[in-house]
Amino acid sequence: MEDQLTAHLDRGWDLAQKGDAPGATMCAKRALEIDPQSPEVHNLMGFAAALEGNPDEALDHYRQAIALDETYFEAMLNAAEVMIAPLSDFDGAIAQIEDALDYAETNEEIADCILLKVDALMAKTDYEEAKQAMKMLPDGPLNGPSYLFLIGRAWYELGQLDKAAPLIEQATKADPTSADAHYYLGLVRDEQGDSRAAVEALLRSRALDLTRAPAPWAPSPDDFAGVVKEAMEKLDLVLSRYVREAEVYVVDVPGAELVVDGVDPRAMLVLDTPPVQDGSPTRVRIFVYQRNVERASGSLDALGAELAGALEREVTAVFLEGQKPDTHQLN
Repeated sequence: MEDQLTAHLDRGWDLAQKGDAPGATMCAKRALEIDPQSPEVHNLMGFAAALEGNPDEALDHYRQAIALDETYFEAMLNAAEVMIAPLSDFDGAIAQIEDALDYAETNEEIADCILLKVDALMAKTDYEEAKQAMKMLPDGPLNGPSYLFLIGRAWYELGQLDKAAPLIEQATKADPTSADAHYYLGLVRDEQGDSRAAVEALLRSRALDLTRAPAPWAPSPDDFAGVVKEAMEKLDLVLSRYVREAEVYVVDVPGAELVVDGVDPRAMLVLDTPPVQDGSPTRVRIFVYQRNVERASGSLDALGAELAGALEREVTAVFLEGQKPDTHQLN
């Protein structure tokens, strides 16, 4: 029986790492039938549930794993991660991370805790405390190229460009297939005033993003179009009058030509008001980028709210605050 349990767990994690949430869930359920009191099984169940866009179910399983083994470091960090996004329970995540720190043994485990804590603090807009937390990172080198990016990204988000730039540049070289590293390299180069290098990095990030499979929970294009329509219908009356007759287009990500023109390749939507002849009504076009909305949402349940928030911000910026229609342009 123990061999069967191990086989199901190994197969489940292999499928999970490949993004096969249904397959991972099936393996976890088979393992659960063998040993319902196994913390490892509940940790896998939680991970698979998170992949499928069920964060509440995932958290329940992670907590069950921790209840069965109060020293289960991996389950603690998995729980904290899902609390940060998409559940937005930042204080709960920080408390869970503090518990995990008591069991962290290696420099890498300590770094994992600190970086997650920094993410939670930044989500709370507590940037000064986040900077203090960064000082707790162990001295390197840390084992694995991902730490170069994660630490560099944290410094970038905290406004420390001088510290972020070399780390993010090293991260793209250590892992040329990292879309996230190339994306942040583009942001860094843009702030440094090197627009050509910024565009090259962002185009690379866009290309790598398109090689990723959609999230297992991602809706079909038709279903997503329904989410867009519902978000438009629920828009505040003051704002809806500006986009009532808008032309709405749904695509995966912004086109390469738009990125060259300065549009963020991870923009969720772009509102455009192309020129019209004198006396003609203002023409409004809204381009919604499904893959980017899904990335920002993290679950099917959060999709509508994330899109509605982005739509409200964009319409407000263009029509009430007088900003240029393309609010996602880089510098």
